[in-house]
Amino acid sequence: MKRRNFIKLASSVSALGLMPLELRAMLKTVDIASCGDLSNRKLVLINLAGGNDGLNTVIPLNVYDEYAALRPTLKIPTSGSKSYITLDNTLSDTQKIGLNPALTGFKSLYDQGSLRILQSVGYPSQNKSHFASKDLYSTGNDGNSWDNGNDSGWIGRFVEKYYSGELKENYPLGVQIGSTKTELGFHGEDEHGLSINISGQDPSGFYTELNGLGGVAPTNIPNSDFGKELEYIINVNSLSNQYSQSISSAFNKGKNIATYPDTDLSNQLKTVARLISGGLQSKVYMVRIGGFDTHNNQNQASGDVEGKHYNLLKTVSDAVEVFMSDLTSQTIADDVVGLTFSEFGRKAKENGNLGTDHGEIAPMFVFGKPVNGGVSGNNVDLTEAISGNNYQLETVQFDYRQVLGTLLQNFLGASNLVIDNAFFNNTTSQSFSDLKINELLKNSHSVATNCLSDTLSNNDVILNNSNNKWLVHPNPFNTIINLNSLEDFSTVNYQLYNNQGQLVLQNVVKGFNNNIKIVAPNLASGIYFLKIKNNGKTEIHKLLRL
Repeated sequence: MKRRNFIKLASSVSALGLMPLELRAMLKTVDIASCGDLSNRKLVLINLAGGNDGLNTVIPLNVYDEYAALRPTLKIPTSGSKSYITLDNTLSDTQKIGLNPALTGFKSLYDQGSLRILQSVGYPSQNKSHFASKDLYSTGNDGNSWDNGNDSGWIGRFVEKYYSGELKENYPLGVQIGSTKTELGFHGEDEHGLSINISGQDPSGFYTELNGLGGVAPTNIPNSDFGKELEYIINVNSLSNQYSQSISSAFNKGKNIATYPDTDLSNQLKTVARLISGGLQSKVYMVRIGGFDTHNNQNQASGDVEGKHYNLLKTVSDAVEVFMSDLTSQTIADDVVGLTFSEFGRKAKENGNLGTDHGEIAPMFVFGKPVNGGVSGNNVDLTEAISGNNYQLETVQFDYRQVLGTLLQNFLGASNLVIDNAFFNNTTSQSFSDLKINELLKNSHSVATNCLSDTLSNNDVILNNSNNKWLVHPNPFNTIINLNSLEDFSTVNYQLYNNQGQLVLQNVVKGFNNNIKIVAPNLASGIYFLKIKNNGKTEIHKLLRL
């Protein structure tokens, strides 16, 4: 997204919603020393829309002759300037693969130990319709039923449960870029404003789309079906305006260090990196690149691997490599894991039009500093691709929900209960928390079992709560802050932080008649947070300095 498009999104924002990482960590009572601070971790999902041809992406070298026979004009050659890239000679024969020559960036990440390739990813009963398969991936289903819900998405169910304490913040829990269509995956069971799509949208002009409203939301809502629809639209727009402010502020605060290629996907990932750099607390980002429905002209000519598919893979590989370089240079790569996914793969046999038709399984690439580099699963079994099954590769080695469930638990720290709320294998009545791919992450970045939680927000200190024992006034304040306690105390430890998370004032004092006066001269106007500790209890109060 171009900078000028962000200018439209407004600039002011509630300070609490955009607290820097240090201050948000300060407000936690969780034992960060033993479990680490998981609140800053993000998932970045890259949708390869159209059905990526896995067999020309990851070439099975142990059955290369059989592969070449199925694809006499499309095969990736063994020699020449566009031959496959040998991934890793130390792998076993059944795992030895060649990468499409376009994937030099992925090869570099693999050599750095930051890329894992998952073979034969899919789901039990593959639907080869673009629309149905995409909905299955979005809702977390398996092709046998819609038991996980066909009107809510797995991302929505996950963030709604796990980040329940952040549902009313003024930043979106999800950010979508790259498609003007709203992603079903972000749709929760109860909450519908869990994400914002920032592709080609100007939330400030939303109401002008409603004839007769003149850009101003109506105040009198009719008691009718129309009124309910209108109220929903108004609420969505209100959230969009709040979200756009937080996005604009994070974008302005953030930066990019790496130089990105001039492609649409690179610009999407560049925006994601800048938002993360700027402190946006969104948890799941989704970007998209289309064009993978390669029924024809997948290669530009017989025996020439360049063409549509090569260009798409190069765009993905180059963009991801620079994205990771950017995060690493800004020392924020430890908190980000990304993956590629496609709604299905392609047939093993080419179709005679320099292309391939709809298939089932496809490889998945998981990348990031926390990722344990390597290959999971064995090369595809080409003997199952026969005329009797229309040359399909059908054996699923990894259910896509296994991969995602592993990341939700081992990387983000969600409990079994949360995983089951997002995904459940209703066909076998089995939890995906029992089917994790534990080799997916480095031990140094994998969340310990005793640190898993039903909600990441359940240890948050609530600000300005009605159960607080301290009355802090005036608010807003000028130079004097008064503290009045409802309980007797001997001494109090207080700390005052500015909106950048910097400690500006602290002291341990004794009170008089349960009162304390804090003199705070020479403070700049803005938002401050007063942390009060006594008798083993901690309270946080949000204050405004005039």
